[in-house]
Amino acid sequence: MRAMVTGGAGFIGSNLVDALLERGDEVTVIDDVSTGRRKNLEDALARGAELAELDIRDSQAVDDAVARARPEVVFHLAAHIDVRQSVADPARDASINVQGTINLLRASLDSGVRRFVNTSTGGAIYGEGRILPAPEDHPVAPESPYGQSKFAAEGYCGLFRRLHGVNTVSLRYGNVYGPRQDPLGEAGVIAIFCGKLLAGERPTVYGDGLQTRDYVYVGDVVESNLAAADSDADGAFNIGTGEPSTVLDLVDALQPRAPDGFDPEHAPERQGEVRHIHLDCTRAREELGWQARVGLTDGLERTLESLR
Repeated sequence: MRAMVTGGAGFIGSNLVDALLERGDEVTVIDDVSTGRRKNLEDALARGAELAELDIRDSQAVDDAVARARPEVVFHLAAHIDVRQSVADPARDASINVQGTINLLRASLDSGVRRFVNTSTGGAIYGEGRILPAPEDHPVAPESPYGQSKFAAEGYCGLFRRLHGVNTVSLRYGNVYGPRQDPLGEAGVIAIFCGKLLAGERPTVYGDGLQTRDYVYVGDVVESNLAAADSDADGAFNIGTGEPSTVLDLVDALQPRAPDGFDPEHAPERQGEVRHIHLDCTRAREELGWQARVGLTDGLERTLESLR
């Protein structure tokens, strides 16, 4: 299969690129390498993957890259994901997450792409969990421009399916973690905590640490993309474990792996943070034949080992 992975130099995208190459697919990566890392693609490029370095907001560059690669499937993971920056500059966030998605949908239409697998978000679209675990028809109530822009991108995927027949599907991830996630800056809490542990530092917990999330291992997320690509199902699918874990659960799970202890430092609760959310993944199991298989303890161990 000829596949294109946007955002393929990033954490999740590069893991997907490796999986596609492993099964013998031809892979073209689109990435502007602004937040992704070339290092993530070293092995993939050596194995024959191609990198088109471009900004998905550049419609002509996107058109040219898709026409040149002629992918059968587009896995769209390129996005602006920094929630705090989205609050500070919502227009920039929308230009990447909405305009960029539209550019890729138009190029996919023009090039006859068979399947378009869009990456979306569970927690950021639903906001505070009113129904737990949250199903796909949970009320949409984003608490950040990031969540709003990802929901808008989903809407355009649905529109292009209805209007033009583009075969689209959107995967709403939980909190993804695993190898290659950056343990610095705006990375997910698991990567940050693993980095702190290996540096012999204490983790910072905002508020009481009892806020819950659905932490899903990157390898399982990769498998969900492959399952979605092989399906004709449409609409949105939650991709998570279906199990809530608190931030303090993460601290407790990592504690035995810290020779000098891993007691958290508490900081004030962050304004606007969702308190509780985890995902009902029944639809993905029934229609895509997918479910998460890597438990939190095993996933944490794999993540730690990747950072050593």
